[in-house]
Amino acid sequence: MRKRRSYTKAFKAEAVRLLGQSGKPAAELARELGIRRNQLYKWCEQITAHGEQAFPGSGRPPEPSNEAARLRRDLARVTEERDILKKAVAFFTKGSA
Repeated sequence: MRKRRSYTKAFKAEAVRLLGQSGKPAAELARELGIRRNQLYKWCEQITAHGEQAFPGSGRPPEPSNEAARLRRDLARVTEERDILKKAVAFFTKGSA
């Protein structure tokens, strides 16, 4: 199993800048930098989407997605609780009729 390589925020930003300004094909630039071409494209997408907030480090997603993930978990929990209560009400109303 190979160890996962990590790159600094500055390296990623420079790689994206070179892709845009060097005029070299992405595959050639990726070979020169020792990275995969797809990784270079992924970094471009992240910089385009998040700007200065791209590449927060330590594998953590940017803060807004943490909040969104927490809200999704809360919504799933509340929805499950609601469904359980609906089933309980239906069960007890059938039994009393």
